[in-house]
Amino acid sequence: MDDSDYGVTDSPKRGPTLSTSTSSFEPFDAHDPNLSRLATKMFQKTGEYISAELSSTVDDYKLIENMNRAMMGKVAEMKQMSESIGVKNQELNRKYEELQPLLQKIDDIEATVDKLEAAAYQLDSYTIRLENKFKALKAKK
Repeated sequence: MDDSDYGVTDSPKRGPTLSTSTSSFEPFDAHDPNLSRLATKMFQKTGEYISAELSSTVDDYKLIENMNRAMMGKVAEMKQMSESIGVKNQELNRKYEELQPLLQKIDDIEATVDKLEAAAYQLDSYTIRLENKFKALKAKK
């Protein structure tokens, strides 16, 4: 088998090559200008694509950073609010402890009033019975 059977021809400078196109892999040989222009355009477009992708990623990170800053502000706000609620809760507990003796007195007075009310109903019932007996005795005379 000969090299010409595989489409291999001799290069004027190096000997057998795989291609006879004007663009070759040989150094210092003139390349096809159209191929060079297309390769340059491809590299420019690839560079633009990679730049856009990186720019998009940077924008995503900026958005996340802004979201984190906003969240930190909200967390600080909620922390301040919860501390304020804690202080108010302690103050209310202190006031409740101060009022506890008075509340106990009110409960005691309520119990006494309930006993007086029960006694008043008994007295009223007794008075009605006496009145009925008096009317009955008066009616017999």
